Amino acid sequence: MKRIAVLGPPGTVTDESARHFFREREEDFEFVPYKQIADVFRATHNGETDWSVVPIENAIDGSVSLHMDYLIHENQLPIQAEWIYPSVQNLIGRRPAREAKNEPVGELAKGETGADNAPYAEVTKVISIPVAIAQCRKFLNAELPHVEMEHVTSTAEGVRLVSISEDPTVAAIGTRLAAKRYGLDILASNITDHQNNFTRFVLIGEEHPSWLIRDQQKTTLIVTLPEDFPGALHQVLATFAWRRINLSKIESRPTKLKLGNYYFYIDVEASLDSVLLQAALSEIEALRCQVRVMGSYPTFAYEPEEGIAARS
Repeated sequence: MKRIAVLGPPGTVTDESARHFFREREEDFEFVPYKQIADVFRATHNGETDWSVVPIENAIDGSVSLHMDYLIHENQLPIQAEWIYPSVQNLIGRRPAREAKNEPVGELAKGETGADNAPYAEVTKVISIPVAIAQCRKFLNAELPHVEMEHVTSTAEGVRLVSISEDPTVAAIGTRLAAKRYGLDILASNITDHQNNFTRFVLIGEEHPSWLIRDQQKTTLIVTLPEDFPGALHQVLATFAWRRINLSKIESRPTKLKLGNYYFYIDVEASLDSVLLQAALSEIEALRCQVRVMGSYPTFAYEPEEGIAARS
Protein backbone atom coordinates (compact mmCIF):
# COMPACT_ATOMS: atom_id res chain seq x y z
CA MET A 1 0.00 0.00 0.00
CA LYS A 2 1.33 3.42 -0.98
CA ARG A 3 1.45 6.18 1.64
CA ILE A 4 0.53 9.77 0.80
CA ALA A 5 1.34 12.67 3.14
CA VAL A 6 -1.33 15.37 3.50
CA LEU A 7 -1.77 18.38 5.74
CA GLY A 8 -3.82 17.25 8.73
CA PRO A 9 -5.67 16.52 10.81
CA PRO A 10 -8.01 14.46 8.61
CA GLY A 11 -10.67 16.57 6.90
CA THR A 12 -8.57 19.42 5.47
CA VAL A 13 -9.19 20.60 1.91
CA THR A 14 -5.88 18.92 1.00
CA ASP A 15 -7.04 15.62 2.49
CA GLU A 16 -10.44 15.95 0.79
CA SER A 17 -8.88 16.74 -2.59
CA ALA A 18 -6.44 13.82 -2.41
CA ARG A 19 -9.20 11.37 -1.53
CA HIS A 20 -11.29 12.70 -4.41
CA PHE A 21 -8.42 12.53 -6.88
CA PHE A 22 -7.52 8.94 -5.96
CA ARG A 23 -11.07 7.83 -5.16
CA GLU A 24 -11.14 5.05 -7.77
CA ARG A 25 -8.01 3.50 -6.23
CA GLU A 26 -8.49 4.62 -2.63
CA GLU A 27 -8.04 1.10 -1.29
CA ASP A 28 -4.46 1.18 -2.62
CA PHE A 29 -3.42 4.19 -0.53
CA GLU A 30 -3.02 5.28 3.05
CA PHE A 31 -3.46 9.02 3.57
CA VAL A 32 -1.14 10.10 6.37
CA PRO A 33 -1.93 13.46 8.05
CA TYR A 34 0.83 15.77 9.30
CA LYS A 35 0.28 18.84 11.44
CA GLN A 36 2.61 21.24 9.61
CA ILE A 37 3.27 21.66 5.88
CA ALA A 38 7.01 21.34 6.59
CA ASP A 39 6.31 17.87 7.99
CA VAL A 40 4.40 16.95 4.82
CA PHE A 41 7.43 17.74 2.68
CA ARG A 42 9.82 16.09 5.13
CA ALA A 43 7.81 12.85 5.25
CA THR A 44 8.35 12.09 1.58
CA HIS A 45 11.91 13.42 1.56
CA ASN A 46 12.79 11.06 4.44
CA GLY A 47 10.99 8.09 2.91
CA GLU A 48 8.16 7.91 5.46
CA THR A 49 5.66 8.32 2.62
CA ASP A 50 5.77 7.71 -1.12
CA TRP A 51 4.28 11.06 -2.11
CA SER A 52 3.13 14.34 -0.63
CA VAL A 53 0.14 16.45 -1.67
CA VAL A 54 0.73 20.20 -1.53
CA PRO A 55 -1.59 23.12 -2.37
CA ILE A 56 0.42 25.75 -4.25
CA GLU A 57 -2.10 28.14 -5.82
CA ASN A 58 -5.62 29.41 -5.19
CA ALA A 59 -7.87 31.14 -7.72
CA ILE A 60 -8.73 33.89 -5.23
CA ASP A 61 -5.55 34.37 -3.20
CA GLY A 62 -2.93 33.43 -5.80
CA SER A 63 0.23 31.48 -5.05
CA VAL A 64 0.78 29.95 -1.62
CA SER A 65 4.18 31.53 -1.09
CA LEU A 66 5.24 29.42 1.89
CA HIS A 67 4.50 26.17 0.10
CA MET A 68 6.27 27.32 -3.06
CA ASP A 69 9.33 28.22 -1.01
CA TYR A 70 9.40 24.77 0.56
CA LEU A 71 8.97 23.19 -2.86
CA ILE A 72 11.87 25.16 -4.32
CA HIS A 73 14.33 25.82 -1.48
CA GLU A 74 13.79 22.95 0.97
CA ASN A 75 12.89 20.10 -1.31
CA GLN A 76 14.40 18.40 -4.36
CA LEU A 77 11.48 16.07 -5.09
CA PRO A 78 9.93 16.34 -8.57
CA ILE A 79 6.29 17.16 -9.29
CA GLN A 80 4.52 14.05 -10.59
CA ALA A 81 0.98 15.34 -11.19
CA GLU A 82 -1.31 18.27 -10.56
CA TRP A 83 -5.06 18.65 -10.18
CA ILE A 84 -7.62 21.35 -9.52
CA TYR A 85 -10.12 21.04 -6.67
CA PRO A 86 -12.82 23.41 -5.37
CA SER A 87 -12.20 24.88 -1.91
CA VAL A 88 -15.77 24.77 -0.59
CA GLN A 89 -15.92 26.14 2.96
CA ASN A 90 -18.79 25.65 5.41
CA LEU A 91 -19.65 26.97 8.85
CA ILE A 92 -19.47 23.96 11.15
CA GLY A 93 -20.62 23.51 14.73
CA ARG A 94 -23.48 22.16 16.78
CA ARG A 95 -27.04 23.01 15.88
CA PRO A 96 -29.16 24.43 18.70
CA ALA A 97 -31.40 21.86 20.36
CA ARG A 98 -34.49 23.49 18.86
CA GLU A 99 -33.04 22.94 15.37
CA ALA A 100 -31.76 19.40 15.86
CA LYS A 101 -34.93 17.40 15.16
CA ASN A 102 -33.97 14.33 13.16
CA GLU A 103 -31.28 15.83 10.90
CA PRO A 104 -28.31 13.45 10.56
CA VAL A 105 -24.97 14.64 11.89
CA GLY A 106 -22.74 16.22 9.29
CA GLU A 107 -25.53 16.88 6.79
CA LEU A 108 -26.68 20.23 5.45
CA ALA A 109 -28.38 22.35 8.10
CA LYS A 110 -28.39 25.85 6.65
CA GLY A 111 -30.71 28.37 8.26
CA GLU A 112 -32.41 31.37 6.74
CA THR A 113 -29.87 34.04 5.89
CA GLY A 114 -29.98 36.86 8.40
CA ALA A 115 -32.73 35.25 10.50
CA ASP A 116 -32.42 35.32 14.27
CA ASN A 117 -33.34 31.64 14.40
CA ALA A 118 -30.55 30.59 12.01
CA PRO A 119 -28.48 27.64 13.31
CA TYR A 120 -25.48 29.95 13.69
CA ALA A 121 -27.30 32.79 15.48
CA GLU A 122 -25.64 32.01 18.83
CA VAL A 123 -22.07 31.67 17.48
CA THR A 124 -19.61 34.09 19.11
CA LYS A 125 -16.28 32.59 17.98
CA VAL A 126 -15.12 31.16 14.65
CA ILE A 127 -11.94 29.05 14.40
CA SER A 128 -10.06 28.52 11.13
CA ILE A 129 -6.99 29.45 9.13
CA PRO A 130 -6.56 33.08 8.01
CA VAL A 131 -7.00 32.21 4.32
CA ALA A 132 -10.34 30.46 4.89
CA ILE A 133 -11.61 33.32 7.03
CA ALA A 134 -10.61 35.81 4.34
CA GLN A 135 -12.37 33.75 1.67
CA CYS A 136 -15.61 33.86 3.69
CA ARG A 137 -15.45 37.54 4.65
CA LYS A 138 -18.75 38.58 3.05
CA PHE A 139 -20.73 35.92 4.91
CA LEU A 140 -19.01 36.64 8.20
CA ASN A 141 -19.50 40.40 7.89
CA ALA A 142 -23.17 40.01 7.00
CA GLU A 143 -24.19 37.20 9.33
CA LEU A 144 -21.65 37.19 12.18
CA PRO A 145 -20.13 40.69 12.23
CA HIS A 146 -19.14 40.67 15.90
CA VAL A 147 -17.68 37.19 16.31
CA GLU A 148 -14.17 36.59 17.61
CA MET A 149 -11.76 34.99 15.13
CA GLU A 150 -9.21 32.40 16.25
CA HIS A 151 -6.46 31.18 13.92
CA VAL A 152 -5.19 27.59 13.76
CA THR A 153 -2.88 25.61 11.46
CA SER A 154 -5.60 24.03 9.28
CA THR A 155 -9.34 24.14 8.73
CA ALA A 156 -9.68 20.57 10.01
CA GLU A 157 -7.83 21.47 13.20
CA GLY A 158 -10.44 24.16 13.83
CA VAL A 159 -13.23 21.63 13.32
CA ARG A 160 -11.48 19.19 15.65
CA LEU A 161 -11.22 21.83 18.38
CA VAL A 162 -14.92 22.58 18.06
CA SER A 163 -15.70 18.86 18.34
CA ILE A 164 -13.92 18.58 21.72
CA SER A 165 -15.37 21.84 23.03
CA GLU A 166 -18.62 21.82 24.95
CA ASP A 167 -19.29 25.45 24.07
CA PRO A 168 -22.16 25.64 21.52
CA THR A 169 -21.21 29.23 20.64
CA VAL A 170 -17.94 28.14 19.01
CA ALA A 171 -17.90 27.19 15.31
CA ALA A 172 -15.29 26.51 12.63
CA ILE A 173 -14.88 27.03 8.91
CA GLY A 174 -14.03 23.81 7.13
CA THR A 175 -14.96 21.00 4.75
CA ARG A 176 -18.00 18.73 4.68
CA LEU A 177 -15.57 15.82 5.15
CA ALA A 178 -14.32 17.34 8.41
CA ALA A 179 -17.87 17.90 9.68
CA LYS A 180 -18.73 14.27 9.03
CA ARG A 181 -15.49 12.94 10.51
CA TYR A 182 -15.82 14.90 13.76
CA GLY A 183 -19.57 14.39 14.19
CA LEU A 184 -20.63 18.03 13.77
CA ASP A 185 -23.34 19.84 11.82
CA ILE A 186 -23.05 22.15 8.86
CA LEU A 187 -24.65 25.35 10.10
CA ALA A 188 -24.28 27.13 6.74
CA SER A 189 -22.99 25.56 3.54
CA ASN A 190 -20.73 26.97 0.85
CA ILE A 191 -20.09 30.32 2.52
CA THR A 192 -17.11 31.33 0.36
CA ASP A 193 -17.33 34.76 -1.27
CA HIS A 194 -16.57 33.46 -4.77
CA GLN A 195 -17.95 30.33 -6.40
CA ASN A 196 -14.80 29.88 -8.53
CA ASN A 197 -12.66 29.23 -5.46
CA PHE A 198 -10.47 26.46 -6.87
CA THR A 199 -7.08 25.34 -5.57
CA ARG A 200 -4.22 23.80 -7.51
CA PHE A 201 -2.57 20.79 -5.84
CA VAL A 202 0.63 19.00 -6.81
CA LEU A 203 1.80 15.48 -6.05
CA ILE A 204 5.53 15.30 -5.30
CA GLY A 205 7.80 12.30 -4.90
CA GLU A 206 10.52 10.31 -6.63
CA GLU A 207 8.24 7.60 -8.02
CA HIS A 208 6.10 8.33 -11.07
CA PRO A 209 2.50 7.03 -10.70
CA SER A 210 2.44 5.04 -13.94
CA TRP A 211 -1.36 4.87 -14.10
CA LEU A 212 -1.69 8.67 -14.25
CA ILE A 213 -1.76 9.11 -18.01
CA ARG A 214 -3.16 12.16 -19.76
CA ASP A 215 -2.43 13.97 -23.01
CA GLN A 216 -2.47 17.36 -21.29
CA GLN A 217 1.04 17.85 -19.90
CA LYS A 218 2.79 20.66 -18.07
CA THR A 219 6.45 21.32 -17.25
CA THR A 220 7.50 23.56 -14.35
CA LEU A 221 10.80 25.42 -14.58
CA ILE A 222 12.87 27.61 -12.28
CA VAL A 223 14.92 30.09 -14.30
CA THR A 224 17.55 32.34 -12.73
CA LEU A 225 18.85 35.15 -14.93
CA PRO A 226 22.49 36.30 -15.13
CA GLU A 227 22.96 39.57 -13.24
CA ASP A 228 25.01 41.23 -15.99
CA PHE A 229 22.59 40.64 -18.87
CA PRO A 230 20.16 43.54 -19.44
CA GLY A 231 17.00 42.34 -21.16
CA ALA A 232 17.61 38.70 -20.23
CA LEU A 233 13.99 38.10 -19.24
CA HIS A 234 12.81 39.42 -22.60
CA GLN A 235 15.19 37.03 -24.32
CA VAL A 236 13.95 34.10 -22.23
CA LEU A 237 10.31 34.81 -23.01
CA ALA A 238 11.13 35.25 -26.69
CA THR A 239 12.54 31.70 -26.86
CA PHE A 240 9.08 30.42 -25.95
CA ALA A 241 7.11 32.98 -27.95
CA TRP A 242 8.59 32.41 -31.40
CA ARG A 243 8.19 28.64 -30.95
CA ARG A 244 4.53 29.22 -29.98
CA ILE A 245 4.98 27.48 -26.63
CA ASN A 246 2.33 28.70 -24.21
CA LEU A 247 3.23 29.71 -20.64
CA SER A 248 0.35 29.34 -18.18
CA LYS A 249 2.20 30.99 -15.29
CA ILE A 250 5.27 33.13 -14.72
CA GLU A 251 6.07 34.53 -11.30
CA SER A 252 9.15 36.16 -9.82
CA ARG A 253 10.30 35.08 -6.38
CA PRO A 254 13.31 36.22 -4.31
CA THR A 255 16.29 33.88 -4.36
CA LYS A 256 16.88 34.64 -0.65
CA LEU A 257 20.54 35.16 -1.47
CA LYS A 258 20.62 38.88 -2.18
CA LEU A 259 18.19 41.80 -2.08
CA GLY A 260 16.82 42.42 -5.57
CA ASN A 261 17.91 38.99 -6.84
CA TYR A 262 15.03 36.92 -8.22
CA TYR A 263 14.31 33.66 -9.98
CA PHE A 264 11.32 33.03 -12.23
CA TYR A 265 8.82 30.23 -11.66
CA ILE A 266 7.44 29.24 -15.07
CA ASP A 267 4.72 26.75 -15.97
CA VAL A 268 4.97 25.60 -19.59
CA GLU A 269 2.05 23.89 -21.33
CA ALA A 270 4.21 21.22 -22.92
CA SER A 271 5.93 17.97 -22.04
CA LEU A 272 9.66 17.92 -21.42
CA ASP A 273 9.80 15.35 -24.24
CA SER A 274 8.72 18.04 -26.71
CA VAL A 275 11.42 18.83 -29.28
CA LEU A 276 10.41 22.49 -29.25
CA LEU A 277 10.68 22.75 -25.45
CA GLN A 278 14.07 21.03 -25.43
CA ALA A 279 15.30 23.53 -28.04
CA ALA A 280 13.94 26.43 -25.99
CA LEU A 281 15.75 25.22 -22.86
CA SER A 282 19.02 24.87 -24.77
CA GLU A 283 18.67 28.44 -26.01
CA ILE A 284 17.89 29.73 -22.51
CA GLU A 285 20.95 27.99 -21.09
CA ALA A 286 23.03 29.51 -23.93
CA LEU A 287 21.97 32.90 -22.54
CA ARG A 288 23.83 31.90 -19.33
CA CYS A 289 20.60 31.39 -17.41
CA GLN A 290 20.34 28.66 -14.78
CA VAL A 291 17.45 26.29 -15.47
CA ARG A 292 16.00 23.79 -13.02
CA VAL A 293 13.21 21.43 -14.09
CA MET A 294 10.77 20.94 -11.20
CA GLY A 295 8.81 18.29 -13.04
CA SER A 296 7.03 17.34 -16.24
CA TYR A 297 3.67 15.84 -15.42
CA PRO A 298 0.01 15.28 -16.34
CA THR A 299 -2.47 17.96 -15.29
CA PHE A 300 -6.11 17.26 -14.43
CA ALA A 301 -9.12 19.53 -14.24
CA TYR A 302 -11.81 19.03 -11.61
CA GLU A 303 -14.23 16.28 -12.58
CA PRO A 304 -16.99 15.94 -9.97
CA GLU A 305 -18.59 12.84 -11.45
CA GLU A 306 -16.06 10.90 -13.50
CA GLY A 307 -12.93 9.38 -11.99
CA ILE A 308 -9.73 11.38 -12.34
CA ALA A 309 -7.05 8.89 -11.43
CA ALA A 310 -8.05 6.15 -13.87
CA ARG A 311 -7.36 2.55 -13.06
CA SER A 312 -4.34 1.00 -14.75
